[in-house]
Amino acid sequence: MKRILILLALVVAVGGLGVWFATGAHRGWSQTSVQTMQLDEITGIETPVYEDRFVAGVDFLGAALLGAGALAAGSLFFRKTKNQHYTA
Repeated sequence: MKRILILLALVVAVGGLGVWFATGAHRGWSQTSVQTMQLDEITGIETPVYEDRFVAGVDFLGAALLGAGALAAGSLFFRKTKNQHYTA
C-alpha cells in the first residue's frame, strides 16, 4: 500500500506539472477564456475577442503538488511489509 501511494503521488505531481506546462505555464490564476486580438478586414481596427480555452495557473499547479504531498505523507502511515518465507 505504501508503494502504491508513493507512485500515485508521483503520477499526480508529474501530471499536474504536465498540464500546467501544456496549457502555457501561466504564472497567474487559472483562466477559462483567453483574450486575443482580431483584425477587422474592412476597418483595419484590432478588436479584442475572447476565446473559450482553459489555461492552468499556479493555483492548479499548487493544488496538484499539495495533493501529491498529501498522498506521499499518507504513505508514511503504512509500514514496509517484509516477505516472510517459511520452509517446512
